[in-house]
Amino acid sequence: MFSREEAARIRKEFWVSYGKSFPRKWVLYKTKIKDFGFKFVAERKYAEVALEITCTDAVQRALLFEQVQSLKNILLSDYLPEAIFDASYCLESGKEISRIYVVHQQKFSIYNKDTWGACYDFFNDTMHQFELFWYEYQDYIEQAVVK
Repeated sequence: MFSREEAARIRKEFWVSYGKSFPRKWVLYKTKIKDFGFKFVAERKYAEVALEITCTDAVQRALLFEQVQSLKNILLSDYLPEAIFDASYCLESGKEISRIYVVHQQKFSIYNKDTWGACYDFFNDTMHQFELFWYEYQDYIEQAVVK
């Protein structure tokens, strides 16, 4: 096991190395929709790329999720066939969000540098597909936002 400090150092090294390997500005939370953004996840035993809808207003969250879900067939057939749709995803904190995500299928551990390269490729390819989908359907998705 690693000490807390050592684990933090390895996690930082993972993300810095990824940024140097793929120096690109991602959309992430710059969607112009409050509480709606893309996220990279790298944990002890798994990695994911996700679109998270974190609105505390359950009605707004449901509207946004339903708007994206109405594009599910397109997202699955043209962009990310492995995407998982979860209207009620519970975070470790207990907060309920809506989430569309893709799980890295290869063996991965943020503490095993031998698994980083494949994860970086997964991050790059998957987030690129999420962004292509976003740019194509952004106007449609934004229609669900209550102003």
